[in-house]
Amino acid sequence: MGAGALSDTPLLIAGLGNPGAEYARNRHNAGFMAVDTIHESYDFGPWRSRFQGMISEGTLGKRKVYLLKPMTYMNLSGDSIGPAMRFFKLPINALVVMHDELDLPAAKLKVKTGGGDAGNNGAKSITATLGPDYRRVRIGIGHPGDKGRVHSHVLGNFTKADEKEWLVPMLTAIAEAAPLLAKDNDIGFMNKITLALNPPRPNAPKPPKPAAPKKEKSEE
Repeated sequence: MGAGALSDTPLLIAGLGNPGAEYARNRHNAGFMAVDTIHESYDFGPWRSRFQGMISEGTLGKRKVYLLKPMTYMNLSGDSIGPAMRFFKLPINALVVMHDELDLPAAKLKVKTGGGDAGNNGAKSITATLGPDYRRVRIGIGHPGDKGRVHSHVLGNFTKADEKEWLVPMLTAIAEAAPLLAKDNDIGFMNKITLALNPPRPNAPKPPKPAAPKKEKSEE
């Protein structure tokens, strides 16, 4: 995509989750949290009810961006995102979906375009509506290790330790790196987040060199 086309084509960033206060801190609502943090960090307009969701309009860099939180519940996310994409006449590569990912360890993040949905029902719904070739920001929440515990894991709240140690720093890093998504620079986006969460350690100061011995003057 050329530089002109980039700024001319808006970007839709959709965060997935379930509506309602009882789900607000669930692991399954990581996508909502990410989009909310972007909304708070830049000059976006107020949330409005549209497309069976909540939508806000603003810019990242010089690109027009729509933020969307489907209010359909996770399993029907495509019923909100599909109509929004069609209304704004956006191509599939102008869609970024942020969602939790069981198959990634907690505190890890990856971006991919297309591929399988890894059991995420929100992604399955979007794929059924629009096809698979949209960009996905996958926020790792880890797997509980037992299929029987997956439901309670994703609908369980992040622990206070999770929030302090990695969730809040990751959400902040996602927001700070979001303009790179608007430039379609997914690798730069991932690298910036990795660097923010794992800053390089400063090099230990080198010990001072021992002073060279003074030469004694020879007597003439």
